[in-house]
Amino acid sequence: MKRILLVSMMHNVTDLFQSVEPNLKGKTVTYIPTAAIAEEIEGMAQEETKMLEQLGLAVDELEVSTASSESIEESLTKSDMIFVGGGNTFFLLQELKKSGADQILIREVNKGKLYVGESAGAVVAAPDIGYSAQMDCPGKAPELTEYSGLGLVDFYVVPHLGNEDMGEGAERIIEKYSGTLDLKVITDYQAILVEDDEIKIL
Repeated sequence: MKRILLVSMMHNVTDLFQSVEPNLKGKTVTYIPTAAIAEEIEGMAQEETKMLEQLGLAVDELEVSTASSESIEESLTKSDMIFVGGGNTFFLLQELKKSGADQILIREVNKGKLYVGESAGAVVAAPDIGYSAQMDCPGKAPELTEYSGLGLVDFYVVPHLGNEDMGEGAERIIEKYSGTLDLKVITDYQAILVEDDEIKIL
């Protein structure tokens, strides 16, 4: 069964995460903080690692822009679940594609491994990320030549509705694409759960 949880801000919805995956204690998670590098979000990786550990998870941090192909393969294959954090979606996709992590990630999720995507990590699960240019700066990924996403879902996530800083970007996406794309819009306190063909907003 394909299992995917997409959120805007994980620290706001840890209760939803635990309701989806109640037995977290002792499980391992590959945490990919790469998207935050382009936005220079200081301390985010440490804060999110601490949050995951407090939930009982053993965290294997995997920074795909610097990791070897062997360590990427090993981490994504051995872990119980994958958590891809927020930041710049374009930089994240660039580094996933450059490193080959994208294909391993898709393979593991299709085998049934839980994928948790936060903000950029949620957007990158879509068929294409071009729409998120209303919220993120594509210029931070100068080597990314096309915007096809991971295609883990067949809709387009719009995170951060109502957020003080990023809410305007969400509104611009809705205004521009609501007539042409299957948008799924969430606030910072909601999550989208995909289990095979069933999609729920929690």
